[in-house]
Amino acid sequence: MPSQHSPYDFQQEIDTLLRADGHGYVRLFKFDYKRRALLLEQLGPSMQERNLEPKQAIPLLCKTLQQAWLVPPGADQTMNPLEYKAQTLAQLISELWGKLERPCSQKIVSQALEFARRRLDAFDPGRCVVVHGDPHSANALLVHAPRTGSESGYVFVDPDGFLCEPEYDLGVVMRDWNEELLAAADPLALAHEYCQLLARESGFDEATIWEWSFIERVSSGLYICAYGSRKHGQLFFKTAQCLLDT
Repeated sequence: MPSQHSPYDFQQEIDTLLRADGHGYVRLFKFDYKRRALLLEQLGPSMQERNLEPKQAIPLLCKTLQQAWLVPPGADQTMNPLEYKAQTLAQLISELWGKLERPCSQKIVSQALEFARRRLDAFDPGRCVVVHGDPHSANALLVHAPRTGSESGYVFVDPDGFLCEPEYDLGVVMRDWNEELLAAADPLALAHEYCQLLARESGFDEATIWEWSFIERVSSGLYICAYGSRKHGQLFFKTAQCLLDT
């Protein structure tokens, strides 16, 4: 989800990249915290810039994430249930939907909140890894030469680096393909194809990925309406409406 990085976020990004040491992520050579400056490994274009189709990007993103999820947590990094992503996104959805005077249907908000409740009920801190947090195609950049930790040919930049289950990252992968889904004759069927491919390539649960992707789609639409463009936010709502199973 788009956000303005706080000093804490910047420190967390630095810490994540240092612990990753190039595994699934860009190498960090030097940094200046006060100037908010990073000296990073030189990389090529992103998957988005290379115009990879979703079904081309998914296997590469999954392979890159499998490296990124190996990054160890920080020494002081713990999972506080009150900061669990399902909890914070449910709060954001409820607050922004009212604040923005209901910019989308109650049906998609109710579905997103129901999925968030299911994720809360299934919460298992033992399954949490250091997730990227925003692993879309624009954040996956081509490496110039093969190296350890970049077996997919890509690495991630700009990590949020918080603890959550892996399916959260996979749900985020699905979140931004609104135009592709809306252009399809059957958006729901195509979305399920994407989700099935994500599950197959990653080895994780398809239903859980689907739930996270819907939560992310609705929360992102509300966030963009509140802090960016209402027109752009509506694309997320329109797609979410098409993805309701009933």
